Amino acid sequence: MTLGLCMIVKDEEEVLGRCLQSVQGVFDEIYITDTGSHDNTPRIAAQFTPFVFRFPWRQDFAAARNASFAPARTDYIMWLDADDVLLPQARQALLALKPRLGEADCWYLRYDAAFDAHGNVTLHFRRERIVRRSCGFVWEGAVHETLQVSGTTAQADISVTHLRAEHKEQGRNLRIFARLFADGKTPCSRQKYYFARELEDSGLYDTAACAYEWFLRGSGWAEDKICACRGLAHCHAACGRRQEQLEALLRSFAYAPPRAETCCCVGRFFVEEGNWKQAIFWFRLALHTGKAEAGGFVCPDASGYIPYMWLCVCYDKLGDIPRARACNELAGRCKPQDENYLHNARYFASLEQTAQGDTKP
Repeated sequence: MTLGLCMIVKDEEEVLGRCLQSVQGVFDEIYITDTGSHDNTPRIAAQFTPFVFRFPWRQDFAAARNASFAPARTDYIMWLDADDVLLPQARQALLALKPRLGEADCWYLRYDAAFDAHGNVTLHFRRERIVRRSCGFVWEGAVHETLQVSGTTAQADISVTHLRAEHKEQGRNLRIFARLFADGKTPCSRQKYYFARELEDSGLYDTAACAYEWFLRGSGWAEDKICACRGLAHCHAACGRRQEQLEALLRSFAYAPPRAETCCCVGRFFVEEGNWKQAIFWFRLALHTGKAEAGGFVCPDASGYIPYMWLCVCYDKLGDIPRARACNELAGRCKPQDENYLHNARYFASLEQTAQGDTKP
């Protein structure tokens, strides 16, 4: 089986070389479609492949993705963004997968999308990443586009690592949505959700809250609904609407059993209220809740480090120092180098020294 890489790029000179270096020797052919770079991106691309194409930017990511797939001749196609990389372990795993690609029409790979200061993954999810070319799958969505797949699917234990570029064009996605609305196009359910997220990310909290309600009134994937409830809660919090904030979080439980991330949000709400016992209930629940469905956003810290750290705070506020210290140690097992854990450890050590000093005759 042959495997090709298809990419769309624009002004990616700072990261494209890093991406292509990380995948050397994996792909039989690499196809790069430039949508209007003003820097050295095309020149860098040409150092790695003769297949460099131009496609005029149309304010439509799906159109650009489909254009990038068009020249491919390999049996299978994989896509990456310029600020993605394959770490050595993932590169070797992908090479091992190549002979087995024919087992499915679409392969889902993990996407490690965010990290803490020590390189631990703080957000991951799965995406349709490798597809059989002859199936003719197409991209849909002018922004936050997705590949529409069918047939047989499979998952591979391989991670694509996202190393976010710093030069993201501010307001670009909202401008694309504005053009779609001006053209009289009605967004699908998923697009409504991402429109609300873009508004929230831009600090337009009142408008974002309305957009989240717009999405929640219709149909949609349960995991998106749950995330929308958390986004809606954040918007209400930013606008000082405390009761609506809590109601939005609790509303998410109508779509699926409580998710750890949501339980942590409810726990934080009660921390801010100074209701330590209520907060403890929700943080302890976060330690025992189910994970998101395959493909949903997963925050590993929400079912370990975060609730343990907040339980430490809550028990300390209640004067239960032994439990507070125990929870801090459990947080430290999750992240031994974390500065908050180390700070707390020093705090508890100082309390112990003070107590020992007080007991001396």
